[in-house]
Amino acid sequence: MADNDMRGDAWLVPPSRYIRSRPATHKVTLPKSIYLTMKDDCRLAIDLYLPDGAEKGGPWPTILIQTPYYRRFAVDQPVENVEPSPNIAKYRDTFVSRGYALVVVDIRGTGASFGTRDIFRSPRERDDAYEVAQWIVEQSWANGAIGATGISYLGAASDFLASTSHPAVKAIAPLFSVWDTYLDNYYPGGIFLTNLADVYDRLMAGLDQDKRDLLKEFVYYSNPAFRGPHPVDDDPDGSDCRAAINEHCGNFRMPELMRAMEYRSEPLSQFAGHSSDSISPANYCEGVRGDVAVYSVSGWMDGAGYANGAISRFLTLPNENKYLLLGPWDHGARINCSRWRADELPEFDIFAEVLRFFDEHLAGRNTGLRSEKPVHYFSVHDEKWRGADTWPPFDASKTLFLALDGKLADAAGNPAADPHEIDFNVGTGRLTRYERIAAIDSRQYYTDWDGRDRSMLNYTGSKLPHNAEMSGHCMVNLWISAPTPDFAIHAYLSEILPDGESLYVTEGCLRALHRAESPAPRNYQTPGIFHACTRDQARDMVPGQPHLFRFSLLPVAWTFLAGSRIRLSLAGADADHFQRIPATGSLRIEVLRGGGNASHINLPLRLA
Repeated sequence: MADNDMRGDAWLVPPSRYIRSRPATHKVTLPKSIYLTMKDDCRLAIDLYLPDGAEKGGPWPTILIQTPYYRRFAVDQPVENVEPSPNIAKYRDTFVSRGYALVVVDIRGTGASFGTRDIFRSPRERDDAYEVAQWIVEQSWANGAIGATGISYLGAASDFLASTSHPAVKAIAPLFSVWDTYLDNYYPGGIFLTNLADVYDRLMAGLDQDKRDLLKEFVYYSNPAFRGPHPVDDDPDGSDCRAAINEHCGNFRMPELMRAMEYRSEPLSQFAGHSSDSISPANYCEGVRGDVAVYSVSGWMDGAGYANGAISRFLTLPNENKYLLLGPWDHGARINCSRWRADELPEFDIFAEVLRFFDEHLAGRNTGLRSEKPVHYFSVHDEKWRGADTWPPFDASKTLFLALDGKLADAAGNPAADPHEIDFNVGTGRLTRYERIAAIDSRQYYTDWDGRDRSMLNYTGSKLPHNAEMSGHCMVNLWISAPTPDFAIHAYLSEILPDGESLYVTEGCLRALHRAESPAPRNYQTPGIFHACTRDQARDMVPGQPHLFRFSLLPVAWTFLAGSRIRLSLAGADADHFQRIPATGSLRIEVLRGGGNASHINLPLRLA
């Protein structure tokens, strides 16, 4: 089956039908490239694409993209069939050909831009975004309306732009991007993702310092024709570009930063007092004007929590015109992750939907978008799109209790405890949601899941009499005792088919130290359970005493088929991706069930 927008009746006008009504009418030509000087004299490299390549046209609405991944590569000459802008081509071909100006910026400290990066998603980039926006509105080819979009880092940059309150910004579409860098990306449940920082550091060292030997391990940047960042037009011999690359040697290092960020919101003296808040779009959300339209997009396999970020952005911003799209995709929708996909490449055209959004809210066209449901999501295993007025899409829920003999039951039962010796070698493999966010060329997702739960503590429900749709956040409530003040708990939800095969559905985790619950802050609204993960709320476990762990699994829409069973699996480690807690030694925990310590899960489940 496929993820095309004709599966289900979620849209009045599906995106695929809309884009057929908006054929390309302008020729896309090579960009004009310049240096733009910021108020602190740092020069940023900019590519400007205009419809038909002529400044005498227009004026045009403008889309701004800010990237650390090169606005454009220099390539060997002559080279045929080499795309010099692999991260930008889709935006260029979708928007410029349909009457938008496109401005693409190498953020400071990257590409051909000068300066250094003092931290990941630096607040200085917000200041730069405002200055670039001001330059745009002063140009003769611009009509004074600015939008921004992009995948991952580029999406967060569009949040940053909107948060500057620049009056020209009318619409943003953050795609597959975080809202809170700590919670959505590097420390899900307060547990550090170990490999991500190291792999990302190699990628950025390769790009920022033009180390092509490092870039060879990343398929997106490994083309042997690539020759570093493209110089601007007034730098024909590339001397300025080389000087800029030399300045990048002073850039921060990701492993050092992320390992220092153990506690959320805590100022880091070695990084000029910045914290996880400083580098998170959520921290600046009050600067987003209420008349800015916002389209948040993510996928069920989008990293460690990017879907949480998209949902939180949608729920947090009070803006009148806001939309949410959640599909069966990995980071950037490079792959359709469903086990029942027709092909690994998605059929759904995200950029058709984003074009319609900008046509409506940036170019002033009447596209019918305001008549559509504001939320669209794809239910996996039913393989259909659904529309909803908000998230979560419905209120139905089902509670299942951990019970005797590894069962999930409708009633709590008598009090008891299940001991479990933690296997610190257990892992989820290399076909997971975590590889793609590190720029690894993932194409299969959890196809090797069956049997991975053998060394976990498992609880399995009865056969379902009917198909049941689960859409939202599953809530795990576990009473656990342990002989140590700190450890990690990882929970996995699976569908067990009638033949016994186990299918991965979703997961969540929580560090014992960060188990304290807090009301969701104003800038991070969520239907899930919120853990602040700050130092002042950190709490050691009392050894041997039961403590309650309540946390949300990552959001998903999944249809369990009649005759299948639901399984909850518990582990104390994911050796393939997460920090080991505690760092050494063995650990035996007890999971309590029944009576006053009735461990259970709440599922957002309704009959399909």
